[in-house]
Amino acid sequence: MEETEFPGRMGKVAPRELALNGYTRYEQLTTVTRKDLLRIHGVGPKAIRILEEELAARGLSFASDVPLPT
Repeated sequence: MEETEFPGRMGKVAPRELALNGYTRYEQLTTVTRKDLLRIHGVGPKAIRILEEELAARGLSFASDVPLPT
């Protein structure tokens, strides 16, 4: 499994499943919504809260869950 930069306080399953889905770095999470991540087995609300805190500490955020008007 590829190493991730996600914190250990997320447990073992969420970082592993994120990596299996191609997410190993915080910058990659800026292109995906919370809803999309919650569809990944093993990634639940706790993991999302932790990732959101970590993203904010880096001046980053998830992609918007609200579609932009066209």
